[in-house]
Amino acid sequence: MLIATALGIKGPLKDPGPDLILDVALTVETGFFWWLCRRGTRSIRFSRLVEGVGMLVFVCTSAMLGRYVLAGFIRDQAVGTAEGTLMADAYLGAIGLIGTTLQLVIRAALIPSSPRRTIIYTAVFSLPYILTSVLVVPLPDGGFELRAADSGAFPWMPATLAMMWGFIVFTSAVTSRVIYGLRSEVRAARLLGQYVLEKKIGEGGMGEVYRARHGMMRRPSALKLLRADQAREGSVARFEREVQLTARLTHPNTITIFDYGRTDDGIFYYAMELLDGANLQRIVAATGPQPPGRVVRILSMACGALSEAHGIGLIHRDIKPANIMLCTQGGEHDVVKLLDFGLVKELKVDDDVKLTGTTTLTGSPQYMAPEAIRAADTVDARSDLYALGAVAYYLLSGSELFTGKSIIEVCSQHLHQQPQPFGVRGVQVPSDLEAIVLACLEKDPARRPQTAAELRRRLEECEVERWDGEHAARWWNQHRSILDTEVAPSESGPKTIAVDGLLRAGN
Repeated sequence: MLIATALGIKGPLKDPGPDLILDVALTVETGFFWWLCRRGTRSIRFSRLVEGVGMLVFVCTSAMLGRYVLAGFIRDQAVGTAEGTLMADAYLGAIGLIGTTLQLVIRAALIPSSPRRTIIYTAVFSLPYILTSVLVVPLPDGGFELRAADSGAFPWMPATLAMMWGFIVFTSAVTSRVIYGLRSEVRAARLLGQYVLEKKIGEGGMGEVYRARHGMMRRPSALKLLRADQAREGSVARFEREVQLTARLTHPNTITIFDYGRTDDGIFYYAMELLDGANLQRIVAATGPQPPGRVVRILSMACGALSEAHGIGLIHRDIKPANIMLCTQGGEHDVVKLLDFGLVKELKVDDDVKLTGTTTLTGSPQYMAPEAIRAADTVDARSDLYALGAVAYYLLSGSELFTGKSIIEVCSQHLHQQPQPFGVRGVQVPSDLEAIVLACLEKDPARRPQTAAELRRRLEECEVERWDGEHAARWWNQHRSILDTEVAPSESGPKTIAVDGLLRAGN
């Protein structure tokens, strides 16, 4: 129609004929295939079938429509000689073939396809237009006839169109090879073992965490990678040990490990469940102090996870708000997940497998028990409960237990300074809950709750307004939009550190 309009031909709308039927057929075909592809997720086989049938019908119909355009041109321009008709035929045929070229090159650029498949598609889909241009002669009265062998069109017209056909195939194949190759490189760069990386969602002391999906099962996962600058022998051993120890834990409030592996180029990774929610650091930073009932619920679930770990001789050593996540799972809100067992220590372990030296201070200073600062090898399950008490203090007050201008100052306060009562900070907390939190923060481990199970029992006896699923659902509906925004690096919370033992000697 565009060609006809450009050449001054009346066209199918002003002078309706068979070409109008072809125009309508092309429009209906395009709309039908668009509607068909919009109806849900389709398989690759179905998409290729639709593409093949659609393109074949389109080029065949377009080829016949081109013949009608030529017939209209001959009629309207009163081309009276055989030579003039032949030249018009060749000219309009070449224009139509150029349009087909553009369509097929665009297809090669936009649709993922190997060069071989593109060559086949392009060769097959160009042929109907070429054969129609060579063999079918339009008549001024709207009819057609086969071109005679002595018409003068042979062999120059077939040869010319064949060269153009080869150019179409070559251009489409090169375009497809470049685009397909770039896409393959991107896929390879994003492929880690059986997992496809999608987006970076976090970063820790030893590695980075990406949202990923399993290539075969399509299961969404969180993939933790050991950073290249951390890939030393000791770090690799710690990374492997983190996976092995965490995989032994089956409590529903502990992160679940799916898989572990190492790529050919030496990148270590492990896959864990992908959680829908936010960590406590982010929640408090975005929404402030939390209701006592919610804090009791969070601590109780965390105690369940720690109770299992302590029961098999493991201590976490890095309990902090950033390592405790609230998520939605199985339709239930505020499900606690304990994360990052990178500093887990076995209470009974041979000297040759100890991976943290006796002169090293490890953990997050704002949540580190006094004994972890004095002598890291003396930490036990009660050290995790101290850290959990510091987390509770942060949740209830909205601020850290101790702050300072340096790590040394913060550690010194853990060693020598008593926590401020909540009332001093202008926070109203039920007296029995406050007593439990302050008991967890005792300097002497013997004066703290002795087990996570004991702490959980005491928490469940607190007189607080219970936080149930209905409360949690309302809270998430109100605050999810805030929590879904990107977190700036400065909001990521206290970092896990490793400091030489000279720091402890100075205190």
